[in-house]
Amino acid sequence: MRIRIAHETVYSYAVPAHAVIQTLRLTPRNYEGQHVANWRIDVDQDCRLDAHEDAFGNITHTFSCAGPIQTLTVRVDGLVETSDTAGIVRGAIERFPPGLYLRGTDLTAADAGIRAYAEERKALGGDTLATLHALLDDLSRDMVFDKDPTHAATTAVEAFALKRGVCQDFAHVFIAAARHLNIPARYVGGYFLHADGTIDQEAGHAWAEAHVEGLGWVGF
Repeated sequence: MRIRIAHETVYSYAVPAHAVIQTLRLTPRNYEGQHVANWRIDVDQDCRLDAHEDAFGNITHTFSCAGPIQTLTVRVDGLVETSDTAGIVRGAIERFPPGLYLRGTDLTAADAGIRAYAEERKALGGDTLATLHALLDDLSRDMVFDKDPTHAATTAVEAFALKRGVCQDFAHVFIAAARHLNIPARYVGGYFLHADGTIDQEAGHAWAEAHVEGLGWVGF
């Protein structure tokens, strides 16, 4: 499948900024099932984009520009060719062992409620992959997609208590539950192709990957 990406982010400052420095993580990598045929980032200010790799192997671009700046627009235009791998991620750059992704963070810490929820899915029986699919299916059933009650700093514990949130919140709860079960899990940001053909979207998408022995990283 060939997917065209047209991304635009506009920053509007209540008070003109004296200067702006940003690091962008907007460039996907090639791996099995995904090939970036073309990718271009433009910033509507006088600046230079410097490409780097972060510690995890993600492609980043850093820029700085002098003000005063009232608005700043970042645009991406790209073409990506994909094929179905059933969610299995192979051939990606991996700088760290899976065990690193067992470490908790403030956003993905598990409380008693999330731990109990994870244990209930594990008790259903089956292998690791079956447990993860049960966790995914049940979170989709038990939590409601709602943009109002959460924000960028909402934790997995807070979202799970509300039983509401956006894709970021679902991903954080999934990661917290998986890590409690000693399954490495990590957060992924990107773009989502809607089955109904919807083109215009307000925001990017978020999901989780978990490491399954014998398969490697699998997207959920």
